[in-house]
Amino acid sequence: MSDPTRPDGPKIIAIANQKGGVGKTTTTINLGAALAEAGENVLVVDLDPQGNASTGLGVEADSRKYTTYDLLLDDIPLGDVVQRTETENLLIIPATVDLSSADIELISNEKRSFLLHDALRQRAMDEFDLDYILIDCPPSLNLLTVNAMVAAHSILVPLQSEFFALEGLSQLMLTIREVRQSANQNLRIEGVVLTMFDARNNLSTQVEQDARDNLGDLVFKTRIPRNVRVSEAPSYAMSVLSYDPSSKGAQAYRDLARELLQNTARIAA
Repeated sequence: MSDPTRPDGPKIIAIANQKGGVGKTTTTINLGAALAEAGENVLVVDLDPQGNASTGLGVEADSRKYTTYDLLLDDIPLGDVVQRTETENLLIIPATVDLSSADIELISNEKRSFLLHDALRQRAMDEFDLDYILIDCPPSLNLLTVNAMVAAHSILVPLQSEFFALEGLSQLMLTIREVRQSANQNLRIEGVVLTMFDARNNLSTQVEQDARDNLGDLVFKTRIPRNVRVSEAPSYAMSVLSYDPSSKGAQAYRDLARELLQNTARIAA
């Protein structure tokens, strides 16, 4: 149960885009690692039944005894669900394919859209002394993603630098608007981050220009480059910051974390 008497907790950011392959999980893992490297205490909530964020942060499938499924649907103590990762200051609630059935099971629950909201605001969360919670959403606008939007303070949208990239945003923005009107009036868009960016490619440059023309200051200054090290890191169950700390990909995620921290400080001022 959530506790309305608790002081303000960590900043909760849902990383969402209903299109697959745009870099949601990659951004969740590496932004989380970059924030942790900067000294922030971070929890990643893997809300994708594929469990790629869990794998990418080194949580083997056989060690996922309790998962986000249990967090949402079972009365499991929070300490049993949260796991440490190899990265200092970075925790995770892992996921398995069991989560794919959660949508069906949630439908009959009258609080179905608020389960994650309440789970992340229970008093037991205080012992982790978190600064940020990053929610890795599935590549669809289903009930799990709605739970993330209801739970979050803001939405971070990865946008792949490809043709038709902006067209997929309209449905996402519509869903955000509906959640604002019905369940979370304070939900805001944290920003849009361009991923898989290739400065040598005219299409990437055009997508960036279109995004900045249409979305203005919502687009982060930082661009995540198309980088071999970023692609390789998950196969070693590591963030790119651990796998190759000096790579362009690692530096880009440090820049993104710095920009996010500046935005947070500016809003708080």
